[in-house]
Amino acid sequence: MRPVPLAAALALALAAAGCNQTAQAPAPAAAPPSPVTPAGFRLPEGAGCSGDVARFRAIQENDLKTGHVNQKVYDQIRGEIAEAEAACAAGRDAEARGLIAASRKRHGYPG
Repeated sequence: MRPVPLAAALALALAAAGCNQTAQAPAPAAAPPSPVTPAGFRLPEGAGCSGDVARFRAIQENDLKTGHVNQKVYDQIRGEIAEAEAACAAGRDAEARGLIAASRKRHGYPG
């Protein structure tokens, strides 16, 4: 067996030592929204247009929190809900319920 020159032995030792170094872990990213509705989530009760408005508003708030809807779409739907709420407050129940139904359909929510 031939002796290994000192320079080659030193190079092998340094190369092996480099393999034992650990890389720094990247900084943790912000947690993404939870894709699951919280266990305690309950839809508001209520009849007529006020119940429809309250339920659709709760669904939208939950969908924003869970990342199922982005802020731009949420803002658009929130405006549609406000329009329905105004009609409901003015006693136009059928109109308000129709506005909620149209918004749900337009944004892909089941009726």
